[in-house]
Amino acid sequence: MTKTNTPKKKKTRTNATAETMAAGQRDISVSEFFAKNRHLLGFDNPRKAMLTAIKEAVDNALDACEEAGILPHVYVRVLQVNETRFKLTIRDNGPGIVREQIENIFGKLLYGSKFHRLKMSRGQQGIGISAAGMYGLMTTGKPVVIISKIKRKKAHEVVLKMDTTKNRPSVISDTEHAEDDKLFAEGHGTQVTIELEGKYQKGRQSIDEYLEQTAIANPHAQITYATPTNETIEFPRVIDELPEEPKEIKPHPKGIELGTLIQMLERTDQRQLGGFLTKDFCRVGATKAREIAKGADLTGQSWVKTIGHTEAEKLYDSIQKTRIIAPNTDCLVPIGSKALLAGLLKEVKAEFFAASTRPPNVYRGNPFQIEVAIGYGGGLGRDDSAKVLRFANRVPLLYSQSSCCSFKAVAETSWKNYGLTQPRNSIPSGPLVVMVHMVSVWVPFTSESKEAIADYDEIRKEMKLALQECGRKLGTYLRRRKRMARESERRSVFERYIGEISRCCNSLVGADTDKLYKALLKQAKRRTDDADAELDDEGNIIDDGGRLGNDDDVIIVDDLQDLPEQEDTLFGKSAKKKKKKITKKKRGKK
Repeated sequence: MTKTNTPKKKKTRTNATAETMAAGQRDISVSEFFAKNRHLLGFDNPRKAMLTAIKEAVDNALDACEEAGILPHVYVRVLQVNETRFKLTIRDNGPGIVREQIENIFGKLLYGSKFHRLKMSRGQQGIGISAAGMYGLMTTGKPVVIISKIKRKKAHEVVLKMDTTKNRPSVISDTEHAEDDKLFAEGHGTQVTIELEGKYQKGRQSIDEYLEQTAIANPHAQITYATPTNETIEFPRVIDELPEEPKEIKPHPKGIELGTLIQMLERTDQRQLGGFLTKDFCRVGATKAREIAKGADLTGQSWVKTIGHTEAEKLYDSIQKTRIIAPNTDCLVPIGSKALLAGLLKEVKAEFFAASTRPPNVYRGNPFQIEVAIGYGGGLGRDDSAKVLRFANRVPLLYSQSSCCSFKAVAETSWKNYGLTQPRNSIPSGPLVVMVHMVSVWVPFTSESKEAIADYDEIRKEMKLALQECGRKLGTYLRRRKRMARESERRSVFERYIGEISRCCNSLVGADTDKLYKALLKQAKRRTDDADAELDDEGNIIDDGGRLGNDDDVIIVDDLQDLPEQEDTLFGKSAKKKKKKITKKKRGKK
């Protein structure tokens, strides 16, 4: 029997037309985009999302307090609701928020006071805290609760959620509290509560580590942390002085691109090119403006509205060819060596500390400054790799370490020159903590989640120079310690046999035993002068009378040199509990 092949029916296909494709087009709000791509903002997984939410709230709290001239006291509470759900509460003693601004700040993405200005601050984009509330709404369906109080005014409690399709807040309730609200002891402040899906875990890249490092970079802040296990951890304030207020600057001509220049020409209030160059940019005076205009075949009196794309290209090329002074650097407020050492000393159980603050520099027209501090020995782990702490504008960077310019600079520094072991193309090994801090009016992060600093040659060079300066101080300390230990051993050998030699000489030639013993002992001490400084049982230096003696950027802690390594936290047990008093010995001024 023969089979007859029946022809297959062709599948009918509906082809789109230009009209049907046009009908499917619609606007996408920025909140809708980030709701579907929340990993771009640091909400990759429950553990990281919870850390990111706390980080954004704490950053906002510290910024608000400093701008208002208030020494920050930040309260952080993590309450576990069930196995996968947590309620985060962050409260500060800042100036508070005016009622009209509350919903936009917490319920609208890309709304803030920092994105459009060049001023050093922790936040830059106007995304963070509102994105945290959006994540909480998406994972639990619970709104954000904000309570804010301005001095001598009643507190407002606002419950809101974000409409992600329109990127705008929706207020659920608005309650007015009594003026003497006991929630804010100083009479002003803000509290935000977000319930979200999360995971609490100690150790690396945790909330605990973030707050420890925040305390290091912000020694003027007091932080109280209530953990999900009902433990309260205090990070006390060690400096009762606020950092200087950073200044806002205008963009530098060398730091803009052609498209930005065209936009600035379209939006400027200046009518003539000369006014535009001198008023809308920094470091451009009347003479320099005429030089730039001449290079573009224009004049200072050229009307801005008549400058088209071709003229703008010529103007941009002229700017690139003209020598312009680097931007002002008084807009930068580094932590400073004194505060760096105080912060590290508070949290890191090491025996030796050194710090270095580099002079300001410029990348792509943006001023920046690099600071480095190190801690060595003491209770730090001796068999592990060094711990690298990365910061940008006083904010810890806990993720994407290998792609960060700070980490690459540490790995490229030759630590073997300073007495440490270092695997090839890697960070050094041993009891070492390295802190790298970048301050800038615009930190070049690799992504919107602000996890790593982009790799610019100018930035990496400054980091390596600061690391090398601290490394040289550490090398001096380690070499002197070894030399003192060696001389101490030589002296002990001399002292062990001087008595026997004196008695032998007495029996051979009748020399005075006591007189000969004292003479030989004096000679042994003179030959081993380096051992006269105080040493512990292992030969570790306690009192450095050498080159480090007058260095203001070095601290040596005498009661930690024989301390066994501690593994309870990143920096040792007492780094968190604050129950041990640290006795420090510093040569020279602090």
